[in-house]
Amino acid sequence: MGLISDAMESFVNLASASFALAMVTIAARPADAGHPYGHHKAEYFSSGFEGILIIGAGCAIVVFALLRLVRPEPLAQLGWGTLLAVLSSVLNGGLAWLLLRASRAHASIALEADARHLMADVWTTAGVVVGVGAVALTGWLWLDALIAAAVGLNILREGARLVWRSSQGLMDAAIDPSAQAALQAALARFQAEAPDGAKLRFDDIVTRSAGRRRFADLHMHVPGDWTLQRSAVVRDDVESALVAAVPGLRVSIQLLPLDVEPRVGLQEEQP
Repeated sequence: MGLISDAMESFVNLASASFALAMVTIAARPADAGHPYGHHKAEYFSSGFEGILIIGAGCAIVVFALLRLVRPEPLAQLGWGTLLAVLSSVLNGGLAWLLLRASRAHASIALEADARHLMADVWTTAGVVVGVGAVALTGWLWLDALIAAAVGLNILREGARLVWRSSQGLMDAAIDPSAQAALQAALARFQAEAPDGAKLRFDDIVTRSAGRRRFADLHMHVPGDWTLQRSAVVRDDVESALVAAVPGLRVSIQLLPLDVEPRVGLQEEQP
């Protein structure tokens, strides 16, 4: 049962990787008239679909493991199965490492989800091999079903985590804390080094993530006697500083005089 559960999870890997390839391809498309903000959220469909597949496989594994726990059966011909499980685990570990590197380089949640899924498989296979060895040494047949159930529960946990992360992305969650800290640091640095000692103020900062793309909206308050041209030049400098601090960021900055507050802040909703 442990090896069967590992094999079922490998089939899930194949299906989820195929879907991830399709979604990453769509996410890489440039913005168009129908999708002016791009297609980056397609990656969340990939990780969500992968999570659903994982949950389905985990439920099936747990059910079959409980049935085998009630009616234990002797294990036979484990040599090839165990060897193949170990070899696939080694390959999965190497592929997961490469996928994690690629996901960080391209800020891709779809690649990260696939990588973490494969790493979960590596630990799952290790547990299965230990379980099979324990059954062979002790003769306790119920160990096989018990370990398969534990594998299924671990797979369910991983699937639920992926679905949750995908839902947060589709709901326009804020950018990650490290990126937010970099954005705030860039604004503070620019405010301290404002040209000609001018007093600048930034507020109503709102961020969101959409796949590898990040968005930020904010107000920049400038002295009321500045010309529009001077204000626009400083705004462009601020935008360049933010994009340099947070790669993949798209910034929208609204100019306001220092003594003027917006009627409704960006973080509030119109009644």
